[in-house]
Amino acid sequence: MTQNLSTPLSSQWVADAAASFLADPAARLAGNAVATTDVETVSLDRAVLTSIDSSVSDLIPDAAITDQKRSGRCWAFAGLNTLRAAMIKDLGLEGFSLSQNFIYFHDKLEKANAFLNRFTADMVAGRDLEDREVVADLASPAGDGGWWPEFAHLVAKYGMVPAYVMPDTQSATDSQAMNDHLDTLLRRAALRIRAVVEPAGDDPAQDAAARDTAVRELREAAMADVYRLLAIHLGTPPSRFVWQYRNKDKEFTRVGTMTPREFARRYAPDVDEFVVVVHDPRPQIRQDTLYAIDRSETMVGQGPQTHVAASLEVVKAAAVAAVRDGEPVWFACDVAKQRDKKAGVWDAALHDYEGLYGVGLSMTKAERLVARESAPTHAMCLTGVDLVDGTPRRWRVENSWGEETAEKGFWTMNDSWFDQYVYQVVVRADRLPQATRSALEAEPVLLPSWDPMA
Repeated sequence: MTQNLSTPLSSQWVADAAASFLADPAARLAGNAVATTDVETVSLDRAVLTSIDSSVSDLIPDAAITDQKRSGRCWAFAGLNTLRAAMIKDLGLEGFSLSQNFIYFHDKLEKANAFLNRFTADMVAGRDLEDREVVADLASPAGDGGWWPEFAHLVAKYGMVPAYVMPDTQSATDSQAMNDHLDTLLRRAALRIRAVVEPAGDDPAQDAAARDTAVRELREAAMADVYRLLAIHLGTPPSRFVWQYRNKDKEFTRVGTMTPREFARRYAPDVDEFVVVVHDPRPQIRQDTLYAIDRSETMVGQGPQTHVAASLEVVKAAAVAAVRDGEPVWFACDVAKQRDKKAGVWDAALHDYEGLYGVGLSMTKAERLVARESAPTHAMCLTGVDLVDGTPRRWRVENSWGEETAEKGFWTMNDSWFDQYVYQVVVRADRLPQATRSALEAEPVLLPSWDPMA
């Protein structure tokens, strides 16, 4: 017989807890402090904060900081900032930016199409609207968030353009209203698709053909509406533009008229050489193994997004090698943990929450992933590293939150924070050891759509 382990709280327990708290001077002092000051300020360890400086031994020259504002486009900002570094170096530019809005438009378009195709397949397969994965899709049909693989697919398919060719609109910088209306449009279309996906009647083949025709017509009409909505909010992507520039030596160059794809082929020809390397210390995750995330396809025909799992040492070594070669490193982390936003710093022990509360809060990186305490939430670029005898002690980070935070938008990350809260880096495959590179050729192990790395 299963023992009932439920334990209701008694009035006596609550009274005893209150008496214990009031009898503890440290608890009362903490309560008084937090009553009038936010907990992030009270818990900040000044000794740790004042020990951090922003100098690094190896530094990629700073470029103009970017600002995603009130949108979830960090992954696209980090991706374009990675690519523009080579352009700045090769062309001798200064103050140059690529258009995030161009990437954003096409990402929304592709996500909408992927959602409608996936929803159709789910309905044809007989999945219910209350199915866990169907619910997740309906909750966010075409959200702002993204990852490196979809960025690389977008650049390969649509190209890229300088920022002046397709600058940000109000909706690009404050995307909530656009996203709400886009999601409504897609959910409405999904329900109409569901209505025509009915069990076959007396002639299954004829019914299936009629159904498929009706579904295609509904999807085509919905995607035409999606394009119209996006064009109203974000503008119409250019098919051609004039590319000319003046370098930092004031020398002028007119390249001429180019398409976005021609521009990308000329200035980002090797985007497909980069791979996602993940430090995931959960016991069930094997190192030097390729993984794919189920239902992560954001562009129909590209398949699920993949990453290779590796040790922390491999992840760091690859990142160090890239930075030292002058190549920014796209990375994903749990950005809000153990940070001071005003100073623009991260350290694994920056806030002494346990000392403030007098309770245990520490967890390992693996435990945080398993318990959903932590996950990659933000993408940025590593642009510097401070090495002591070849070992990193801190990192310089190019963020996309404007110049008002940190050191004119550049943050400092102590290596202790990298260990605990950095999950993904994007590097060229040839920067990885042979065992890790070999895994890239293997059949990926499929992880569920609700995995923490999804």
